Amino acid sequence: MIDSDLIAAENAVRTEALKFDYEMLGTHLARRGVDIDTIKKKVGAYGVAVPSWGVGTGGTRFARFPGGGEPRGIFDKLDDCGVINQLTAATPTVSLHIPWDKEDPAALLEKAASLGLGFDAMNSNTFQDQPGQKLSYKYGSLSHTDPAVRAQAVEHNLECIEIGSKLGSKALTVWIGDGSNFPGQTDLTAQFERYLSAMQEIYKGLPGDWRLFSEHKMFEPAFYSTVVQDWGTNYLIAKELGERAFCLVDLGHHAPNTNIEMIVARLIQFGKLGGFHFNDSKYGDDDLDTGSIDPFRLFLVFNELVAAEGKAGFAPAHMLDQSHNVTDPIESLMSSANEVRRAYAQALLVDRAALKGFQEENDALMSAATLKAAYRVDVEPILAMARLEAGAAIDPVATYRASKYRAKVSAERPEVSGAGGGIV
Repeated sequence: MIDSDLIAAENAVRTEALKFDYEMLGTHLARRGVDIDTIKKKVGAYGVAVPSWGVGTGGTRFARFPGGGEPRGIFDKLDDCGVINQLTAATPTVSLHIPWDKEDPAALLEKAASLGLGFDAMNSNTFQDQPGQKLSYKYGSLSHTDPAVRAQAVEHNLECIEIGSKLGSKALTVWIGDGSNFPGQTDLTAQFERYLSAMQEIYKGLPGDWRLFSEHKMFEPAFYSTVVQDWGTNYLIAKELGERAFCLVDLGHHAPNTNIEMIVARLIQFGKLGGFHFNDSKYGDDDLDTGSIDPFRLFLVFNELVAAEGKAGFAPAHMLDQSHNVTDPIESLMSSANEVRRAYAQALLVDRAALKGFQEENDALMSAATLKAAYRVDVEPILAMARLEAGAAIDPVATYRASKYRAKVSAERPEVSGAGGGIV
């Protein structure tokens, strides 16, 4: 963890300027009938989960270039996640990936508690073969033609639920790489039927207070077809499985120019929005830092979420899901957590009464201008003040760099070979 005295010292040189900026923004918002302290309170209560795998260096299908001080296992990952939450006060939970993070649950709970962390949704892995695995997923897992392979994949997911139950998790996220790379390679209908049957077995194993999230992905690693390729198929799955099955929306898993905020609105409308994996993309599943390419789209997504607040049964899970190839993963995750909070704060500033009036009058220009008026507000003083009051850093990245945390863990953790390839 970062020395608290260092955080205090870094904050001390920025506090007066922050107070001035916060007061000025408060005056500006008050003229619009908005209480800045109310917005700050909501932003301060908002948290987004960090993926355990996100604190390592990612890669592409062609190469991976490890960074210094990479985590050696889940306990190192939790240390890094603890630093992220300590400096941002925005990431109180960690989402584990099994079997990558498989360890004694009691030890994981003890470690997480020492860092002030909890555990979010569990993530299964049947998109790659593991050491000692009896049957291969080369040609699919939950939709494989061989019943024995499907049974193995189902059993793995049930194990994830068992582990998660001991950690206090309340959800399982299932993403599979099943699909095909050639026309005619598979019977598309039979393949989907096999998938649904396997997912029904997993659904039956859910504890009564758990939710099941299915995640759609347009392509990769299957490039001709994927079993769960879009939100429509994902919705069909959730409807078929039952009331505790929901759709998970990853911002990168869509074709360019897809209207993701409309997908979000549809899933909210019919009670099947389970949650998000936040990232950003330019071409496809780029897994770039959240808000780095299209922050306006992130704002539009949160505009739909804020509009739905208070709706019965509305409780989407929020998690980052990124691949950090050329940045320090801790810095990227801190920045992304703050970008998600930024979009939330901006969405809270939308004048919804005015927007509704313009919409009903079919005033396209003023409807768009109402959204832009909220989006253009620099809400950084709100975010920074929420961090300061929570004991976190006014400037998380600057404080992190001043701590020299990366250099410290680089000296303690063995250097990783740069020869590896793959997406993680």
